[in-house]
Amino acid sequence: MVDRSSAASVAPSSAPSPHDARTDAKGLQDSLHEHLFTNDESDHASTTQSGQESGRRWPYLRRGAKVAIGLAIVAVFGWLPLRAIWENSSVEAVLNSRLVTLRTPIGGRVAAAQRATDQAKLEAGTVVLRVFNSRGDRTRLDDLRRQKSRLENERPSLAAKLASAQAAQKDLARQAALFRDGRVLQLEARIAEIQTSIEAAAARRDEASAAVERASSLAKSGNVSTVELARLTRELSVSQQTELGARKRLDAAKVELAAARNGSFLGDSYNDRPSSVQREEEMRQRAGDLEADLARTDTEIAWLANEIIVEEVRFADLTEANITTPVAGRVWEMMTSPGEDVQAGQPLLKVLDCSGAVITANVTENVYNRLQLGDHATFEPNDGGEPISGTVVNLTGAAGAPANLAINPDALSKEPYRVTVASRDAAARACTVGRTGRVVFARHETAP
Repeated sequence: MVDRSSAASVAPSSAPSPHDARTDAKGLQDSLHEHLFTNDESDHASTTQSGQESGRRWPYLRRGAKVAIGLAIVAVFGWLPLRAIWENSSVEAVLNSRLVTLRTPIGGRVAAAQRATDQAKLEAGTVVLRVFNSRGDRTRLDDLRRQKSRLENERPSLAAKLASAQAAQKDLARQAALFRDGRVLQLEARIAEIQTSIEAAAARRDEASAAVERASSLAKSGNVSTVELARLTRELSVSQQTELGARKRLDAAKVELAAARNGSFLGDSYNDRPSSVQREEEMRQRAGDLEADLARTDTEIAWLANEIIVEEVRFADLTEANITTPVAGRVWEMMTSPGEDVQAGQPLLKVLDCSGAVITANVTENVYNRLQLGDHATFEPNDGGEPISGTVVNLTGAAGAPANLAINPDALSKEPYRVTVASRDAAARACTVGRTGRVVFARHETAP
């Protein structure tokens, strides 16, 4: 108690006065500092106060940004399930196309027609590969050529025989014509002779008739005997028969003349045709046979020529084959290489049919049961490209999908229900196979 009170009593008396503090060096320094840095301290205080206020506002701003980002994430990831529920869309989808497998029709060795690599674009009808077979069977082609050569060698001989027969036939025809003309002249002369005989017989008949008339009148008076009358009567009858016989010979001669003019010859010592005419007919028949043989030979030569052309084409097809692309597209898989020996029917390459682009997708069971063939669908690429319109053409479900597609639908494994959409847009023909996206199907109410 004593110490504390004494200490308290001593302290005030011992404290220096303000005037003393300013007079010493330390006091002078402090007063100078106060005058010089009074404004700076006030500025520093204001700056410190504003920094504290901004420091208090920063946590609120950062917290608000985090809340906004969280809300955006929730909105985005919440919108996707909602959109999937509201729309009939696929789980997975890929732009696909059908494959055309080119096989060799013959066996042989492969040679490259042009430089064709994987993914090379090809036009329809482009020759990609060639197959050569140096061991093709050409037996029939050689036989046909030999037959044609034999007939071509025989033809000049047949032509020469035909020309000789035709010449002989013409000569015999000339001889037959001369004989016919001579026979006609002969018969005309005979007819003239017979007509003369008829006239003479008619004159004798008239004379005998007049004699009989005179003898008949004289026999009544007894000047002519009965025997003389009978003789004259007999001469009249003979003259009449002689005239009648001459007229019959004239008729026969006229018949022979008419037959001779028609080419037939009547007589007792020869046939209806003379030997020259018969030989001319035989030679005409021979010339006709030779002409027929020559025509048959020409026909066979022409037929063999056509058969040789056909056989040459067939032999060319068996010894060389051009592998052409039936559609426009690009090489998807090269299954052989130049110099390789292949068998008939062996696949050589696969071509992607760019004109028949399709879209393969898999969907949930609920969406699959609402789909129908012919429904409108839209493929939306994941890269943000232009949508591709199409139509549902196949609903395979959980069954096995077609095997002639570039990308097997089994590769889409998230859902087992598979759908095929045929594209109607030209944008799908760019052959961008493998482009992923999703397919949105047109909604329609299912009948209860």
